[in-house]
Amino acid sequence: MTERVLSVVVPVFNEAGTIDALLARVLESAVVHEVIVVDDGSSDGTRERLAAFAHPRVRVELHPKNRGKGAAVRTGIALATGAVVVIQDADLEYDPAEYPVLLAPILAGDADAVFGSRFLAGSSRVLYYKHRMGNGFLTFLSNLATDLNLTDMETCYKAVRREWIQALDLTQERFGIEPELTAKLARAGARVYEVPVSYRGRTYEEGKKIGWRDGVQAIWCIWRYGILHR
Repeated sequence: MTERVLSVVVPVFNEAGTIDALLARVLESAVVHEVIVVDDGSSDGTRERLAAFAHPRVRVELHPKNRGKGAAVRTGIALATGAVVVIQDADLEYDPAEYPVLLAPILAGDADAVFGSRFLAGSSRVLYYKHRMGNGFLTFLSNLATDLNLTDMETCYKAVRREWIQALDLTQERFGIEPELTAKLARAGARVYEVPVSYRGRTYEEGKKIGWRDGVQAIWCIWRYGILHR
């Protein structure tokens, strides 16, 4: 029997159309110990969907108002009890069936953190060339600051040993959590691996939320956490 070692942290904001399907797919995985859903002030019926979704391995936390993905991720990390923590967006862009791929280097004793790269291999929905170029630029800057050799710093899929991720003093409220987490793992001396994952990107009409301002914030976070070591 596969051991349930994974705490899945799901930050949610206005995902009423996908949250039920996402939770069902997460719970299908034999490695999932618990699911911590943090609703970040949704107003589209997501909270009502979560209230109706009863499962012994699903815990729901509610932010009284929208604070940002980073704030929701930090709330979930603090509550995790599994051996490994992974971040899972609620929009079905990433496939929970690939959790064993993310876990493999950690369970083998080779890694403290594993990033799921959308650009190493695997299938993906082809969207937004400008996003791909922006991601590449941010990953390049992050690599310069951290001396890592990542291909996808901005990936949602970051699986980290719980003792490592809970020891990090994470502060970012929005999407700056991605470069902050990366820089602080590197500074702490974590062994970071990358594995290929599939990706089904959404359009803005389908609910994609990240924008150009988040890219500017990411550059600041790379400078702050990767260079200044704040």
